[in-house]
Amino acid sequence: MRRIHMTTPSRQVLLCCAIALVLGALGGCTSLLPTSRTDVASRWTSYEDAERALATMQAFEARRDDVHRQGLDPRLGPGITVLHFADVLQRFAAVVQSRPDHVDPGVNACLQAGQRCSGYAISVKKLSRQRVGNFWVDSLDFRRETVTTGWSVEVLLVFVDDTLVYKLVGGQPTIREVDVQRKPLGPLQGWGQQLAR
Repeated sequence: MRRIHMTTPSRQVLLCCAIALVLGALGGCTSLLPTSRTDVASRWTSYEDAERALATMQAFEARRDDVHRQGLDPRLGPGITVLHFADVLQRFAAVVQSRPDHVDPGVNACLQAGQRCSGYAISVKKLSRQRVGNFWVDSLDFRRETVTTGWSVEVLLVFVDDTLVYKLVGGQPTIREVDVQRKPLGPLQGWGQQLAR
């Protein structure tokens, strides 16, 4: 019977392949980490897109139908809250009480109109959360790093009857947050609390 011996170069190649396989398994597992998204359905694809769309609506010129044509109809789109007069009044109460002479003309028109004044509070956001880092370190709960990116926009539109009288746009054009949770003992970190129960 003939014996086959591995030569030294074959062992080196086999060792290199094994090391590459282990490193690939450890480093390539990032795609196995969880991801999540938060979207409020909207025509807007960015904060700038929202600003451009809202720039076309001018106070005392735009009508409620013009706002609805921009995709901001509360009956059809999520993220839009219909405000009655008391809701609108509550949002401006501090300004009206402290500096009544500095109230915006649109807000003043709303106050004069009383029950004929209403509004829309619009909140749209697009967020993506992705866990990054080493799969095993994350899975064993030693270190978890989550990166959140996206944007959000908050809009207040005030109407008297069907005429837009006031518009306020704000929000975060760019969101980038990094959350790092570190537990030096990994999965053993919570055992003390479990034993205390």
